[in-house]
Amino acid sequence: MLFQRGFLRSPGKINNINEASFPVTMKIGIIGGSGLGDPNLWDNAKKTKVFTPFGAPSDLLSLGTFQGVDIVALPRHGSSHTIRPTEVNYRANIWAMKELGVTHIIAATACGSLREQIKPGDLVFIDQFIDRTTKREQSFYSGHTICHIPMADPFCEKLRTLFAAAAIEKSIAYHPKGTMVTIEGPRFSTRAESELFRSWHCDVINMTTVPEVVLAREAGICYAAIAMSTDYDCWKTDEAHVTLDMILKTMHDNAEKVKTILKTVIPQLRAWDCGCKEAIKSATF
Repeated sequence: MLFQRGFLRSPGKINNINEASFPVTMKIGIIGGSGLGDPNLWDNAKKTKVFTPFGAPSDLLSLGTFQGVDIVALPRHGSSHTIRPTEVNYRANIWAMKELGVTHIIAATACGSLREQIKPGDLVFIDQFIDRTTKREQSFYSGHTICHIPMADPFCEKLRTLFAAAAIEKSIAYHPKGTMVTIEGPRFSTRAESELFRSWHCDVINMTTVPEVVLAREAGICYAAIAMSTDYDCWKTDEAHVTLDMILKTMHDNAEKVKTILKTVIPQLRAWDCGCKEAIKSATF
């Protein structure tokens, strides 16, 4: 399938995504929750509904500006956090971002720590992922077009570099890189699974990075994630096992740190040429 404002081209012939015509003005997409959709964060805030070929996005999208930069924000699990990780309509969410002209996505995601040095409350600017999901559509392309999108370096390095600089400036505990393992959920891991992922050199674990990052790459959107460590999963036997209450409390504290990063980084963003938006051009046949 092809991104096209307002309609799809003929389903019998599916063209390359880079042929679509969308605005080229820089616009920042924010995907997450934990207060990141708070309209008070942005100027001129308003909500809009976007229709996509894949159904409805998780919620209405919030439009606004911050220091002159256009913002589009979307709560991944809906405004009441009622959508399970597997049931998030990732394709509709990314399609809606593209339809609204988003050029860069900053995603916030809660995660469990698989490393002693990544403490609850730390931020991790992940650079790799391992996919352990099994039930999710991971491509916009179907029918006569096949897309083999390159994912060697899934997250935009330029965005990650800006995150790290902002964390240093604001004295926020962070880790400049890390490997995220994304599981299907909604249950948490067994101790055996947690230890397996540690043996694979994974650093953090969540339920939402994949396929969100993959679809953003297909859409030609720069994407980077701020992973918010909330707990030590269940591998660390001298710590309390992860509970929802534990996660929610730490998430609230982490959200303030993420807001600080966003407010520092967004005014610094500029349009740039990088592999994120170019990969799709040679990925289909």
